[in-house]
Formats: sequence, C-alpha cells, structure tokens
Amino acid sequence: MKKKWDNITLIGMPASGKSTVGVLLAKRLGYQFIDTDLLIQQEEGRLLKDIIAERGLDGFMEVENRVNSQVKGGRAVIAPGGSVVYEKEAMEHLRGIGMIVYLKLDYEAVAERLHNLADRGVVLRDGMTLRDLYDERVPLYEQYADVTVEETGKSAGDVVDWLRKLAESNIL
Repeated sequence: MKKKWDNITLIGMPASGKSTVGVLLAKRLGYQFIDTDLLIQQEEGRLLKDIIAERGLDGFMEVENRVNSQVKGGRAVIAPGGSVVYEKEAMEHLRGIGMIVYLKLDYEAVAERLHNLADRGVVLRDGMTLRDLYDERVPLYEQYADVTVEETGKSAGDVVDWLRKLAESNIL
C-alpha cells in the first residue's frame, strides 16, 4: 500500500533546514506549516533552552514527545526538533499520519551552519560533542525515513522543488 503525502514530516539535524524547507514546501503545495518547537514553546510558555534548563533533557523530551504525539496536521508540512527521533511514540504517530522525509546534511555542513547549540535548545547530553550527536542521530533518522533527501551542495529551493514533484506525483 502506498503511503499518502497528506502530511510531510521533515526530520534531520539542527540547521538541516527543516523550518526553511518546510515553509517553502508548504507554500508550494498549499499546505499549512507546523513547527513543533514553536508549539512546545507556546504550550510551555518559555523558550526551548529555558525548558531544558528548568526540566533537564529528560523532562524536555517528555514534553517534546507529548506535543509531537498529538500533532494532527491534515495537508501539513511538519517540522519537529531534531531530537524527536529519540521519542518512539512521537515518531510512530508522525509516521502514521504521513510521510517522513529525512533532510540529510553531511557533518561538515552541519558544523558550519551551527553556532550556539545551547541557545538553539539542542538536546545535547553533558560531555557530548556535535560529532557525537551527529553520529548518534543519523542512524535514527535513516531508520524512520520514508524518503531521504541529500541536501549537501543543494539550495533550499532545489530540495523544495524535488520534494514538491515527489509529493505531487504521489510516488511511494
């Protein structure tokens, strides 16, 4: 049975372009755009980095799992935080309501785009480097992806064009 493109969830490392590609893709398809980090901040009444500081990483991930497990969508492009792949319940829900697209960016490009991990609210355990985080998450992104888009060397527009064609042709 073919999966439907009713909802498209973009997963990938911080700075992989989930929000940028997501907004552009939603506009091109006539979909709504849902940034679940903004939903978390709205629901909690504070910034991601403040939630992490107050509740710790495990507390933050409980909130992240709850919010992502309740996203309804319906002709939506959904952009969750990069750590959503640690939350099995959330990922099964997102997979059940549409396509999961992994925006794959090589490590060097991620490192070049990221500056202040703590200010971005990145889930990073004590002593972990960006390389450790990358190596830990990539297999999870690959595990959950229905489609993988190699972004390295491509513009956001190129990625959007390719995904739009895929979605409109309802391939898969």
